[in-house]
Amino acid sequence: MNPPDQPASTGDGDRSLRFLFENSDIRGETVHLDKAYRDILATHQYAPGVSRLLGEFMAAAVLLSTTLKFDGKLILQARSDGQIPLLMVECNSALEIRAIARGAEQATAGSFDQLLTGGQLAITIDPDQGQRYQGIVPLAEESLAHSLDAYFQHSEQLGTRLWLAADGERAAGLLLQQLPAQLVEEKAQRDDQWEHACALASTVEDRELLGLQTPALLHRLYHEEPVRLFDPSQVVFRCSCSRARTRNALSSLPASEVIDLLEELGCITMDCEFCNQQYRFTREDLADVLGEEQSRTLH
Repeated sequence: MNPPDQPASTGDGDRSLRFLFENSDIRGETVHLDKAYRDILATHQYAPGVSRLLGEFMAAAVLLSTTLKFDGKLILQARSDGQIPLLMVECNSALEIRAIARGAEQATAGSFDQLLTGGQLAITIDPDQGQRYQGIVPLAEESLAHSLDAYFQHSEQLGTRLWLAADGERAAGLLLQQLPAQLVEEKAQRDDQWEHACALASTVEDRELLGLQTPALLHRLYHEEPVRLFDPSQVVFRCSCSRARTRNALSSLPASEVIDLLEELGCITMDCEFCNQQYRFTREDLADVLGEEQSRTLH
């Protein structure tokens, strides 16, 4: 491990790293986001409070996606009556992430409860093959991490806790999760080990989450515990939009409506709200979409 006082470097950013406790049935995951976080923020002009909250959602989405055991994506979506009507983050099993805070242009608050007043958080698991699943939890706690802790406490059999931080330049997080009994069978001992691991993690400060490399962070928290580190996985900002998907969205509209738009505008331009990519379609581009309706309008 690195010495405990070594700060995170640029090379430590944009990655997730798994670890296991050697003597207990507990796994962990850390995430550091630098460039991916800043690239997402660069596509929109968010107030500092919104940027920090979006960073926490991004870190949480990456951490939770690492718990999936299949190809697919995880979506965190918060709707509220506060200054952010909708905040959404997607992260797939390849740790490709995108995010947006919609309707937050006028948001000025810095606190969680003001930004997401009376909100609900939907956690959607969308496998490439299989059934889509969604769980919903009220955002009644003072932070995203506490809201997620409450969700897992009521809906999951295995304990799961998260710690999150973001400052507008970097975002980071720590996840602990109980594993099925293998090393320790006795429930009382398992509970003690879990409470001990969570108690130590709860001493972590935001500056440590953001500023320490994972080996240094784990040394700070668990220097008396044997911990095994795995190779890191890269996290990248990558939008799933494409010209083909955008064209498919147009094809779902009535052909007559598309023709009216083409006649009024000359072409149809659609922007991706996640990455600001612009897609432009002429009548020729949409010929097969318009089909017979286009033929009738031309004769």
